[in-house]
Amino acid sequence: MKIAFIGLGNMGGGMAANLVKAGHEVHAFDLSADALAKAAENGCATYTAVPDAVKDAEAVVTMLPNGGIVKAVYTADVIGKAPAGALFLDCSTIDLATAREVAELATAAGYEMVDAPVSGGIAAANGGTLTFMVGGPAPTFEKAKVVLEPMAKAVILAGESGAGQVAKMCNNMLLAVHMIGTCEALALAEKAGLDPQKFYEISSKSTGYCWSLNDYTPAPGVGAASPADNGYAGGFASALMLKDLRLAMGGAETAGATVPMGEHATKIYEAFVEAGNGGKDFGAIFTTL
Repeated sequence: MKIAFIGLGNMGGGMAANLVKAGHEVHAFDLSADALAKAAENGCATYTAVPDAVKDAEAVVTMLPNGGIVKAVYTADVIGKAPAGALFLDCSTIDLATAREVAELATAAGYEMVDAPVSGGIAAANGGTLTFMVGGPAPTFEKAKVVLEPMAKAVILAGESGAGQVAKMCNNMLLAVHMIGTCEALALAEKAGLDPQKFYEISSKSTGYCWSLNDYTPAPGVGAASPADNGYAGGFASALMLKDLRLAMGGAETAGATVPMGEHATKIYEAFVEAGNGGKDFGAIFTTL
């Protein structure tokens, strides 16, 4: 299949490479010359303009920073430029209103589209083990699976258009709350005289079990390997977690949902990022305790 891939950042570069490995013909675009060079090394055909990348595509995958850019790219460079009947898959994490608006514009122009944000981080993007949360009509989802499965360990239909974005914002709000609680518990254990490694061994097999503790332990030298063991470099940047939390807060306001823990987590990450820590892994909250 001819697939245009727009956005080759930390996540998109690995995703596009896995599509090539699966035998697809990938036409890649990014504003970064370095990203394009790496994509070429991975077997992608590269382009310096989005319309050129999408002009012969059967499917278009986008992985972009925010909703404003997603809308601008689709309205100016994808809709009407990609062949009639092409399938659109937006894997960006954006606000629900924009996701639904872009899908409506695409559908009105005769295309099929799903929102398909991801969970798993850079390592999973490179390894082809992402989880895709997909929003869109069931028949379109079946077509989208062909494109998504080479990049995934799981591809799940969340519901109609926009449901993938709802799933992503709820998942990452929960992750932020878990991470802060995990950091607090590890710090408390140590200050109260318990070896943090012993706490890990106990809680990871008890009711404190969670991904942040068991698989991504935020204390250096304790439990599972994570960016904490590398000075909190790499991983999932705190600035990106804050972006996702703000999307969740916007979604909660629109839905009339009460999310006191989500609100508090947002304030904690806002203070952390404003202190100059936006590039550190989100587990670096541990260092504030």
